[in-house]
Amino acid sequence: MEEGSFRCDANISVRPAGQAAFGTKVEVKNMNSFRAVEKAITYEIARQTEALASGERIVQETRLWDAEREETRSMRRKEYADDYRYFPEPDLLPLVVDAAWVGEIRATLPELPGPRCDRFIRDHGLSPYDADVLTQRKDVADYFEAGVAAGAPPKEMANWVMTELLRIVREEKLDRALVIRDWPLTATQLARLALLVQAGTINRNTAKSLIPRLRGTGRDPEELVRAEGLAQVSDRAALERAVAEVVARHRPRSSAPARTGSSASSSDR
Repeated sequence: MEEGSFRCDANISVRPAGQAAFGTKVEVKNMNSFRAVEKAITYEIARQTEALASGERIVQETRLWDAEREETRSMRRKEYADDYRYFPEPDLLPLVVDAAWVGEIRATLPELPGPRCDRFIRDHGLSPYDADVLTQRKDVADYFEAGVAAGAPPKEMANWVMTELLRIVREEKLDRALVIRDWPLTATQLARLALLVQAGTINRNTAKSLIPRLRGTGRDPEELVRAEGLAQVSDRAALERAVAEVVARHRPRSSAPARTGSSASSSDR
């Protein structure tokens, strides 16, 4: 192509519909344009189809494309491997693969992405999209499952991993040779954070704000929430008491007592 020229060989074979065995391959040479490739293949398909229909046997050969006549012509026959100059390599011994050895090696392989994606859908109830995202990388899938093992609901854990953790990984370019111990938060910390949100102890925005403060500390999110009084109050009676106390503290003082004595005239009213 760098010389402005084009060379292409094409292998063509046909077989009757319903026949299991492949047809005999014929190689066509001397095509120097896409148009020539198209015409040569079309011609050869028609030639082989007509030959088979008339009972003729197709032989393995190399044929030349004649652009002027727009037909293929036989160049040389290649009936056997020797015609292709194949020869055995004496330094390469035959390799016999035992079925038991194959099974032993297969047993050492990790769970592949496809089956793992299917399992996430089946066992964790994830959507096909979520399962696909989480199984693109083994470390991400491992992190997700570690969080589920720590008690986080699968859907909640999947949401936190995909929206918050992967965002941090992308922004801070942490995705090179990433393993669980290198994540901004441990899987257990994120699982505990997800559980606090699900229980209504804190809302999602509060949970997001805690991530930078939990990074690299190994600290339990619940302990941090308790120490800083960040838990939401959901007890109606407690909320009513708190509101009453605030209102009482900020109630305006009563006005000065009304004057006594003669009544005001109508003009003073």
